[in-house]
Amino acid sequence: MEFDISTLMIVFFIILFVISMWKIYAFLPNEQLEDDDTTQESKEELTKLVLHVIKSNSAELSLDELYEKIKSSENFNEKHYWRFNKNRLNIILNSYYIKYPHAKSIADIYENLK
Repeated sequence: MEFDISTLMIVFFIILFVISMWKIYAFLPNEQLEDDDTTQESKEELTKLVLHVIKSNSAELSLDELYEKIKSSENFNEKHYWRFNKNRLNIILNSYYIKYPHAKSIADIYENLK
């Protein structure tokens, strides 16, 4: 049985491709990391923390003030929520506004929580 060069090249390419895919798969993380704040439980916990901070303060909070109060809250885990920023706070507030359409601002959330 005689193989020409192109057949050998295809065979070696397929073999090396399979080995490369296996190496990539071997280095991908298969389990959840300790500081993964993208899980559903972490999102719900962070939402509860945001609502708690809004409820414990006045209705006249601005977005910046709310962000600073959340960061300085004793329940806020800096290591777990290391990705938390103002954009993430906006995402949490917007998802709350979608879930509760009658709430249009932080003051509305405060009134609902009272």
